[in-house]
Amino acid sequence: MNTFEQFNLPKSLQKAIDDMGLTTPTPIQEKSFSVIMSGRDVMGIAQTGTGKTLAYLLPLLKQWKFVNTDSARVVILVPTRELVVQIVEVIESLTKYMSVRTLGIYGGVNINTQKKAVYEGIDILVGTPGRTMDLALDNVIRFDSLQKLVIDEFDEILNLGFRTQVTSLLTMMSAKRQNILFSATMTDEVDAMLDEYFELPEEVSLAASGTPIEKIEQLGYYAPNFLTKINLLNHLLATDESTSRVLIFANNKKTVDLIANSIEENYPEQFGVIHSNKSQNYRLNTMASFQAGELRGIITTDVMARGLDISDVTHVINFEFTEIPEQYIHRIGRTGRADKSGTAISFISPSEEEIQIQAEILMEKELQFLDFPEGVEVATRLLEFEKDKKKVKQLLKRVKKEGGEAFHEKSKKNQKINLGGPAKTKPRKTASRNRGVERKRDAKKKK
Repeated sequence: MNTFEQFNLPKSLQKAIDDMGLTTPTPIQEKSFSVIMSGRDVMGIAQTGTGKTLAYLLPLLKQWKFVNTDSARVVILVPTRELVVQIVEVIESLTKYMSVRTLGIYGGVNINTQKKAVYEGIDILVGTPGRTMDLALDNVIRFDSLQKLVIDEFDEILNLGFRTQVTSLLTMMSAKRQNILFSATMTDEVDAMLDEYFELPEEVSLAASGTPIEKIEQLGYYAPNFLTKINLLNHLLATDESTSRVLIFANNKKTVDLIANSIEENYPEQFGVIHSNKSQNYRLNTMASFQAGELRGIITTDVMARGLDISDVTHVINFEFTEIPEQYIHRIGRTGRADKSGTAISFISPSEEEIQIQAEILMEKELQFLDFPEGVEVATRLLEFEKDKKKVKQLLKRVKKEGGEAFHEKSKKNQKINLGGPAKTKPRKTASRNRGVERKRDAKKKK
């Protein structure tokens, strides 16, 4: 059996790993170690929950030597504040017996406090692109000592709209650095960034983009609307004792709050809420309470779908199905981690069936749909936001129908209709994926 000792790590680093109770490196840690040690640019592709953080930290810390500078020699960019905190904790655990100054920076907290911390001297800087950019523009963060740049969850950073900040930071940095990039999926936007800004990075791939984690049981229920989904959620929480550590995902902050208010009476103070409107302290305290077992679950947006290492999640419930097929894989990857099994349950309304089929094609695996439980009320009333969605769809159908030839002659760019919300990174090979959706739908009709 392989152990971390095969990497010939310094005694101080090996002792810290032993203290953390780690014995066997994961496949991505084994595959990427020698490549990162070589000093070449690296593009790592690995699904969530595979140990990517240690995959880049171990080779970086093996090469660590004292340099008389107060500027960061390693910069790690990640998409969310929670991930900054988590990676800083991992680095502090690994460098317990080393002299390494680590600082995490992110928005939502006093920037002057962070400026003061930077001025005191840092070796490793972990930050979100936005706050790192703010401090760099103020000339607080300088990159004259930078040796290594790590961009973790690269696809999600671009998906969240941070391309401008990342490209601006890249132009400020010295060309003499090693770039280490990790992403769970390869999208067209990731490809474009690699071509433009990085020098022939060597790819280290653990699994094909979109490969599901095999130890997760993927189940589904058809539920026509929000109120029916609430009834179903209450039923599952009341009747299934195994739902002891649950993450419930919705697509926006408003729905998250609605779900929380709807189940609070039956499960008072058992569920926390995390989304971008919550303060940083509130979010971190909620995470800590969940980790400590003080909460049964968290209701959240996709802010918690990526990278976060939350132990022993028994169930992921997709109250609303994600709007991007790849994101479904990241959500369900919060369970079934570290060789444990897990369960993912999705509530699918008619408007969500097409994207659900796209996710199945991407994974090459179908959800197992269960019969709707007896005794659970199927509601007929729609809430206002559901009526609005219905109106928009009907309007779009009418526009396409009435537009005739003139409508079809429009350029693709002009055909796009902005319905609001953040820009989404389009998955690759959309055309072939859509053909797969059509084939699958036709096969269902024949049955």
